[in-house]
Amino acid sequence: MFRFDAEKTVKFCDGVRRRDFLHAGALSFLGLSLPDLFTLKTLGAVNSEQDMNCIFLMLLGGPSQLDTWDMKPNAPAEIRGPYKPIKTNVPGIEISEIFPRTAKHADKFAIVRGLHHEAAAVHDTGHQMMQTGKLFQAELEHPNIGSVLSKLRGARGDAPPHILLPRPIGNTGGNLPHGQTAGFLGKQFDPFVPPTNNFHKLREMVDASVKKFEVADDASLSDDNFHQAYTLMSSAKMRQAFDLSKEPDAIKDRYGRNKFGMSCLLARRMIERGVRFVTINQFETVFNEITWDIHGSAPFSSIDCYRDEVGPMFDNAYAALLEDLHQRGLLKNTLVVATGEFGRTPHINPAGGRDHWPQCWSMLFAGGGVKGGQIIGSSDEIGAYPKDRPVTPAEVAATMLHSLHIDLDTELPGLHGCPVRVIDHGVNPITELF
Repeated sequence: MFRFDAEKTVKFCDGVRRRDFLHAGALSFLGLSLPDLFTLKTLGAVNSEQDMNCIFLMLLGGPSQLDTWDMKPNAPAEIRGPYKPIKTNVPGIEISEIFPRTAKHADKFAIVRGLHHEAAAVHDTGHQMMQTGKLFQAELEHPNIGSVLSKLRGARGDAPPHILLPRPIGNTGGNLPHGQTAGFLGKQFDPFVPPTNNFHKLREMVDASVKKFEVADDASLSDDNFHQAYTLMSSAKMRQAFDLSKEPDAIKDRYGRNKFGMSCLLARRMIERGVRFVTINQFETVFNEITWDIHGSAPFSSIDCYRDEVGPMFDNAYAALLEDLHQRGLLKNTLVVATGEFGRTPHINPAGGRDHWPQCWSMLFAGGGVKGGQIIGSSDEIGAYPKDRPVTPAEVAATMLHSLHIDLDTELPGLHGCPVRVIDHGVNPITELF
């Protein structure tokens, strides 16, 4: 995909404004031949101490803190909602009854309560900050943390460093970037998005995409083809990794036979084969489909979907993912992050749902050096605001970078050579997690 920002004025570091700024993903525009392309795999050779991975679960729509991981059973009914807390396998930690399988793995994850941000209460801004640590300003789109890892560490063998499943975030109402690309780093560090329209025929679709690339010339390559060349052209092994028919039916049943469940299973297969960072969007939009976005009336979801659809979908996939990573010895060097873009209003609205609320929400960290079985921070008596240890999206990003052994003082080459820190100065990781 070509993207020309010809209508935007660009300010360079020397203060000169120029037009016709080109942002393209084709090999010819990047000045790369196919042999040059494959040399990208040698970037940033690392030692075993730095060899960390991450699976980032974007719970699109914004899960309600009060109905998931920060329940208030003693609050009035219009605040506490319809669900009850259940005990976990860690004494003193309770979560919602909609997560019975996850409750058996509380020793593997930590709950961070008291997340908050002060930007507009729209999905897009939350997506930006939770996936890059920064709010986008004007022309400057910051890179996804997976893209930062791709830039600094490069690829392991034939595996693409960053994969996004099943599809990028679509329309969520704000018409803003969602923070899932490489931004100013350039298209070569965008995540690879496999053709996952049909998980049952994913291997065949990948093979067909490779054959299409083989007959294309360099000048016609889109960014999708760019990534296919990089990750798949020379690697039958990676193409086989997309063949979910190799997994037993019992495993697929544990994850859940839906897009999110199969994406989590595929993420485990990708990590096993050398992929460094996998982003999974549980949903692609908040309109006219069942999601965490429980305003209570169409085109959004009702609060009942947490019990009937969304909760079980997450519960099965998340529990199975932690089980598999742990049993295969991968959890210790794979950070698993599960978060939405904001929380929900403490008071149930007239439609029986909850609205956007960036003032307070909760998220989960597991693996990657995180000490499970603990809760970081707390909210007030109705889950409206942090009570102690408030946490910002920037601190979440710093925590991820810390787990991935990326120095927070690292500077990236920004637009037109202007250096940009991977995280703003003075922002620290959530050290209590480790």
